[in-house]
Amino acid sequence: MPMDETQAAAHAMVDQVFRAEARRVKATLIRLLGDFDLAEEALQDAFVAALHDWPRQGVPDHPRPWLVSAGRFKAIDKLRRRARFDASLEELAWRIEQDVEAPEAAAPELEDDRLRLVFTCCHPLLPADAQVALTLREVCGLTTEAIASAYLTAVPTLAQRIVRAKNRIREARIPYAVPQRHELPARLESVLRVVYLVFNEGYFASSGDSLLRADLSAEAIRLGRLIAELLPEAEVLGLLALMLLGESRRPARTGADGQPVLLEEQDRRLWDAGLIAEGLPLVEAALRAGPAGPYALQAAIAAVHAEAADAAATDWAQIVGLYDVLLQTAPSPVVALNRAVAVAMRDGPAAGLALVDRLLTAGELANYGLAHSARAELCRRLGRADEARAAYARALALSRQAPERRFLAARLAALDAG
Repeated sequence: MPMDETQAAAHAMVDQVFRAEARRVKATLIRLLGDFDLAEEALQDAFVAALHDWPRQGVPDHPRPWLVSAGRFKAIDKLRRRARFDASLEELAWRIEQDVEAPEAAAPELEDDRLRLVFTCCHPLLPADAQVALTLREVCGLTTEAIASAYLTAVPTLAQRIVRAKNRIREARIPYAVPQRHELPARLESVLRVVYLVFNEGYFASSGDSLLRADLSAEAIRLGRLIAELLPEAEVLGLLALMLLGESRRPARTGADGQPVLLEEQDRRLWDAGLIAEGLPLVEAALRAGPAGPYALQAAIAAVHAEAADAAATDWAQIVGLYDVLLQTAPSPVVALNRAVAVAMRDGPAAGLALVDRLLTAGELANYGLAHSARAELCRRLGRADEARAAYARALALSRQAPERRFLAARLAALDAG
């Protein structure tokens, strides 16, 4: 029998609420029920109940608390039915029913549950790869198949990783809570690292047919905005600014053929002015908030690029200075490589090449393709074609990224053509 207009409107509202609120509702149900899988079932049951009740009773004024309450009671009923086979579930159902306040009364605090869930998924007791997978699955809502595809992992392997992480949370009784103030620095570092890893995979995919993964970048920025809203620490603001300024370049980072376009060759008219306008004040806020951390310093470097009208107007001296501070704050071979490239832009390719060669000789970047492609570019600019050809070939051998491989192959072909 066809739906009347009221039923159709209610069904449309359920669909709209699902797309807007499902992640928030699930985060709260995980806290209330203390179990990821039970919360998943409760979420589905809550929306089934909405499809049944809202066309007849009308859409509630506050749909999210209604769904949380419905899901919670559905979970209690389910546990009691299962208690016929496992008596311990009756006690669990009783505890959930007795110990939790009515969700409607706590509606203003429900937003905090997403932050609690982020900290739970990024708990240091979980392996790093499990933190990333669990965050993408439970906080971002990506499917297991999508996560496995992004990280070139077999779906069963990825699924087992998530299952083991959930079991670890249950067995270790990891709390669904934002850490206490004295615990925050160590725990926040883990959360920001996971968000940054997700963004980096979207900004420059480690492998596959596409250079960019806009879905992963968008999820990382969404998480960054959430954390900054609820926990505006200096490094949180710095990371959000870094991601926004990096994402602003996305329209110009690939050509029509999908191949990467180097920063100095990008059409800056394509950069997203709105993201830049959002990111630049966050850089200033992060630097004002205290001693600059790694994310704030990287954001400051991105801000220098964003503020330059064109590549020639870039203040490379300032960028090198910021890299000097970053190397003191968070030393790493990759940071040193980026500084070497900045030195090449400030002092000429020979100066940069000397630094790159020193890093490659040290061995830590021997299998890092971007180090070899940077060396190739500098050799090419110096007219050292044979060395450039060898470095491009090494970078090509290390690359698992299809557009990058095409870019490197084109550079090699151009050298062969003289």
